[in-house]
Amino acid sequence: MPATLRFILLLVASNVFMTFAWYGHLKYFHNRNWIVAALLSWGIALFEYLLQVPANRIGYQHLRLDQLKITQEVITLCVFVPFAALYMKQPIKLNFLWAGLCLVGAVYFIYRS
Repeated sequence: MPATLRFILLLVASNVFMTFAWYGHLKYFHNRNWIVAALLSWGIALFEYLLQVPANRIGYQHLRLDQLKITQEVITLCVFVPFAALYMKQPIKLNFLWAGLCLVGAVYFIYRS
């Protein structure tokens, strides 16, 4: 498998864990003590880091640091929108489109040189 594809797939998987660690507790643990939610989130975040660290090491062999960061942000939005709509039952608003268009501009400027 090409390194760039491994990098992207690892970041997508990492972002799924990250999104659940950051926001998943809001759905089912909002009535629990915050420390329970924090400990649960840290447990999920461990799996995020087990994927994210190798992803960034692979990516850094082929991309600059700024390209790594913008790629991460694009993947984050691509993971977050379905999470918000499907899991959290939030309406998809035009703000997601505008944010996505801003990221398209960011990708263009970061990758053009």
